[in-house]
Amino acid sequence: MEVCYQLPVLPLDRPVPKHVLSRRGAISFSSSSSLFGAPDPRQLSQRRGAISYDSSDQTALYIRMLGACVVFKQLFSRDVRVRSQVGFEPERRSSHPYLCIDFRTLHTRLSCGSLSSDSGTEKRVHRLLSFQRYLHSSRLLRGIPQQIPLPILDEDYSGQARCMLEKVGNWNFDIFLFDKLTNGNSLITLTIHLLNQYGLVDLFQLDMVKLWRFLVLVQEDYHNDNPYHNSVHAADVTQAMYCYLQEPMLAKSLTSYDILLGILAAATHDLDHPGVNQPFLIKSDHYLATLYRNTSVLENHHWKSAVGLLRETGLFSHLPAEDSMNMERELGSLILATDISRQNDYLSRFRTHLDQESLCLSNASHRHFALQMALKCADICNPCRPWELSKQWSEKVTEEFFQQGDIEKKHKLEVSPLCDREKNTISNIQIGFMTYVAEPLFGEWARFSNTRLSQTMLGHMGLNKASWSGLQQEQTIVSEEAELSTASEEAGGSRSKEIPQGSRES
Repeated sequence: MEVCYQLPVLPLDRPVPKHVLSRRGAISFSSSSSLFGAPDPRQLSQRRGAISYDSSDQTALYIRMLGACVVFKQLFSRDVRVRSQVGFEPERRSSHPYLCIDFRTLHTRLSCGSLSSDSGTEKRVHRLLSFQRYLHSSRLLRGIPQQIPLPILDEDYSGQARCMLEKVGNWNFDIFLFDKLTNGNSLITLTIHLLNQYGLVDLFQLDMVKLWRFLVLVQEDYHNDNPYHNSVHAADVTQAMYCYLQEPMLAKSLTSYDILLGILAAATHDLDHPGVNQPFLIKSDHYLATLYRNTSVLENHHWKSAVGLLRETGLFSHLPAEDSMNMERELGSLILATDISRQNDYLSRFRTHLDQESLCLSNASHRHFALQMALKCADICNPCRPWELSKQWSEKVTEEFFQQGDIEKKHKLEVSPLCDREKNTISNIQIGFMTYVAEPLFGEWARFSNTRLSQTMLGHMGLNKASWSGLQQEQTIVSEEAELSTASEEAGGSRSKEIPQGSRES
């Protein structure tokens, strides 16, 4: 199977609108209300790579994470305001050096005619790319081939991937192996397979070209340099979400619309994750923290990034505007539910429903809440996987924590909890996470859906916790032995120094 990555290109057969490019080349805006020609009320958003501007709400600025500074300019001779109502000085840069990286635009000269009938001059189109896509494009422009782990996929690999997809509902599904077999395209391949399996492509009349382009952009905008929050994690969550959607309690109640939302939310729930957590963004004075008032900062960004890609690709452009807006809003509600800082709120509400037996899945709002809980479980289901898979995920997420701690130390910031590699171990982090976060959530989920899968997940989590406890005890014994050895060596060294001194005195 060959996978072709193609950067979005403006059509050549239509006039290109004027662009106002900021002096530092960080943001570009279109001066027209629609992508081409006269304003189109159906087209609510205009996006130029990093920003989509919602013309129905001029106080909203949807920003896609670049991991860098963002320059705020005047838009259409008006001051740009953000939802947080906090003013930004022109070209204000983040105060933290980790975030002050210069990003450039890819300049492409297109022979696409003139902006008016009497003008025939060529115009340079400034295309702002995310950092991931900029690096990829610059390598291609310099003639440097992209480094791909598996340059060619033969029939053996693609055949094995197809065989794995036949068992995609198995809880032991090895997403790491599947990612290798698909040449790093596990998220694209898995999501398209699930949408086709449910018949959603035909039911919602989705354009396969738009769908493919949307998923390629989604996968590209995950930062694969992140040890944990990358496209493989998104694919793993999507596979887990599919397992939950197959549970009898949900399978007999959910509509096709609910299933489509659940799969898309799982695929995009950590879109453009920077590899650091919300407290880091807040204390480093990141623009996203200000934009979203320090509340669900990453989750809001993931949602708005997903909406930006939906609008850029026009995946739902054939649907009525009201239906498309409802889908975007409910997609955001699902993604926002993955905010771990709001875990207790959702868990308390879920427990109350179960205690009172008031969860009625024939009610649309109750079905949506069940989807939220399913996505929350899928997002943190790593402790419930078999040990061979769970251990790999635990090592990856801990390494991402430690990398953040290293950055905080380097820039003299307070080190976030669990991020200091000198004070924490994988074992104690995982045991604490299972005890205080995973076990309460999956215990309630087992009450909601008391099936073989739920019991399997709880069984794996118990075994994994015991395994980490055993490793922690071994590490404690080794460290104690090392301390005793060091102490004895120091004591022996001091005695050897005293003996010659005593002999000289005698």
